[in-house]
Amino acid sequence: MANLDYLVLVCYLLGLFAVGGIFARRVKNAKDMFAAGGQSPWWVSGLSGFMTMFSAGTFVVWGGIAYKYGIVAVSINMCYGIASLLVGYFLASRWKRMGIDTPAQYIELRFGKRAIHFYTWTMMACRMVTVGVSLYSLGVLLCALIPLGPGHRLADPTTGNLALTWAVLLFGGVVVLYTMAGGLWAVLMTDVLQFIVLNLAVLFVVPLCWQRVGGWAQFVSSAPEGFFCATNNEFTWFVLLGWCAVHFFMLGAEWAFVQRHICVPSEADARKSSYLFGVLYLVSPWFWLMPPLLYRGIDPGANHEEAYILACKAVLPPGMLGLMMAAMFSATASMVSSQLNVFAGVLTSDFYHRLIRPGASQRHLVGAGRVMTIGLGGTLIALALAVPHMGGAQKVVIDVTLLLMPALLLPSVWGLLNRRVNQSCIWLTAGITFAVGALVKFGLAQGGFLAGLAPLVPLAEWVQTHRRPTDALIGVVLPLAVLTVITLLTRRPSEGFARVAALEQAPDGRLTTQASRLPAVMVAWSIGLCGVLMLTLAVLQKPVSTIMLVFSMALFGVTGAITLLLRGENARS
Repeated sequence: MANLDYLVLVCYLLGLFAVGGIFARRVKNAKDMFAAGGQSPWWVSGLSGFMTMFSAGTFVVWGGIAYKYGIVAVSINMCYGIASLLVGYFLASRWKRMGIDTPAQYIELRFGKRAIHFYTWTMMACRMVTVGVSLYSLGVLLCALIPLGPGHRLADPTTGNLALTWAVLLFGGVVVLYTMAGGLWAVLMTDVLQFIVLNLAVLFVVPLCWQRVGGWAQFVSSAPEGFFCATNNEFTWFVLLGWCAVHFFMLGAEWAFVQRHICVPSEADARKSSYLFGVLYLVSPWFWLMPPLLYRGIDPGANHEEAYILACKAVLPPGMLGLMMAAMFSATASMVSSQLNVFAGVLTSDFYHRLIRPGASQRHLVGAGRVMTIGLGGTLIALALAVPHMGGAQKVVIDVTLLLMPALLLPSVWGLLNRRVNQSCIWLTAGITFAVGALVKFGLAQGGFLAGLAPLVPLAEWVQTHRRPTDALIGVVLPLAVLTVITLLTRRPSEGFARVAALEQAPDGRLTTQASRLPAVMVAWSIGLCGVLMLTLAVLQKPVSTIMLVFSMALFGVTGAITLLLRGENARS
C-alpha cells in the first residue's frame, strides 16, 4: 500500500474510535449497552445484521471459493437472503413481542436454568471459533498488503510483510476497545458506516476489474469448466438447501441476530429489519463477489485466500485501496464486535448479575460488561492465532456451521413454534448429533478407525466422496428428525411454552420507545467526512483524479439525501 492508503486506513480507524466515544455517553445501563435501549431504527438493525454476517472471512473464504469454483459462491451467499426472508415472516416479531433484553432470558423461560449454562458455553465456544476465523482472515488480508522489509521487528522473516501474529493482535485490540466503550450502539453504527463505504468501493472495483480482464469474451474464455454453474460436486442443490435451513436457524435463533430483533422499537420494525437483510443478500453477492471471479481471468495462479484483495490491489489507485482495506477491517470488526457484545451481555446480565452481584448498580454492571468484553476479546485473539492449526479458514467455517450450529439452534426455533418440546430436546438433539458427527468425521473418514471394517467400507467410501452432503445430512436432517420424533412422542404441553406465552400476553408495562434520530445524523456526518477525504485524494492524485472525484461526489450525494430525509421528518413532527 502507498502512503495515502495508510493515511486513509488510519483516518478510518480514528473515526471508529470517535463513534465508540460518542455512543459511550449513551450507555447508562445494561439495556443501553446490550440492547441499544430498544431505540435502534429498523434500517440500522437490518444493515447491522447484514454486516454481522459479512466479514473479512467473506473475502477470504467465499472470495476464495468464487476464485476457485465460480458462480457457486454467489449461490451459497444467496441462501442467507432466503433464510432471512423466512425469519422475518415467521420469527422476528416473536422475539420482539417477548420484551426480553437478552436471548438468554428466553432460554431460561422456555427451557430452564440448566439450559442457559449449556447454551452459553457451547454457543460461545462455537461462535468464538468462527469469529476467530474472521479475525484470522483479516490478518491474512493485512499481511498481504503491508510490506515492512526484512529485519523489521513486526515483519514475517519469510515474506518481509507484516507478521500474522502482529496483525491479529493489533487490529483485534482495536475492535475490543471500541466495543468495550460504545456497547451495542457502537456496533450498530460502525456496521452502517462500513456498509455504505464498502459497497461504494466495490462498485468501483468491479468495472476496473472488467477492464483489466479484457471484457466478457476474454473472461469466459479464460474461465475453467463449470465456472458459471450454480452448483458443483461439493456444493450440490441438496447442500444449498441444507445451507438455507442452517441459516434459517442461525438468523432466527443465534444470539447476535436475536439482538437485532429485540433492539428495535416494535414488532413491525423487527420484521422490516430482517426483510432488509434478506433482500440485500439476494442482490449484493452478484457484485461484491465479482472481483475474485474476474481475477481468475487476470491471474489464474494466485493464492485463492488472497484473491479478493489481490484483485483490489491490481486495479485500485492509491487511497482507494486504503479505503477498501479500511472497509474490510470494519466488516470484520462488525462481526467480531457483535459476538463480543452479545456474549459479554449474557455473562454480565445472566451470570454475574444474578449469581455473583444481584444487588449491583447499573453503573457497576456497565463496568463489569466492559471487563467481560476485554476477557472475551483476549480469548478471541488467541483462537484467531490458532486457526492455521485447525485446517485453515474455509474448513473451520463450513464444518462448524454445518455440523454444530443447527443442533444448538434448532431447539430454540422449535421452542418458539411448538408447545410440546421441553428441556430434554436440547440434550437429545445436541447429544445425538454431536455423537453421530464425531463418529462419521473421525471413524469413517480416510484412515478412520471404522473405515477399514469390511461391512462399513462402502459407507466410508460414500462419506469420503460426498463430504458436504454428509455434513448436511448430519447437521440439518438428523437434528430435524430427532426433534420431530420428540414432538410426536410428547403429549403434554411444556411448562416453558406456557411461561413464554404468559410473558407475551401480559399487560405491557414496558416503556414505549421510539427510534433514535442520532444514527441517521451520525451517518450523514461520517459519509460527508469520507467524501471530503476522497475529494482531497482526488486533488493529490491528479492522474486518477476523475475516479476519486466520482467517488467523493457519490458520498456527498448520500449525505445530501440523508439530510433531506431528516429535514422532512422534522417538518412532519
